[in-house]
Amino acid sequence: MQNSNYIKVFTGNFIMAQRIVNDLEKENINAVVKDEEKSARLSGFGTTILGQQDLFVHKDELEKATLIIKRLSEELETYM
Repeated sequence: MQNSNYIKVFTGNFIMAQRIVNDLEKENINAVVKDEEKSARLSGFGTTILGQQDLFVHKDELEKATLIIKRLSEELETYM
């Protein structure tokens, strides 16, 4: 997403990506999910990283989104 108003805020597995998307949506932040595996499969190519997703948010929402992701990461660390 070069030359875009969207900035990557997360790369990771499907479960974590969906959890972050849900938390962002609660704050009215719409994330764009890029799934290389799904894109490759649909176009007939393979991929080496299964289940890996990238999340992007609009640059105007970057600060708020970063705080939400940081809070979620800290919450999850307490359970590990």
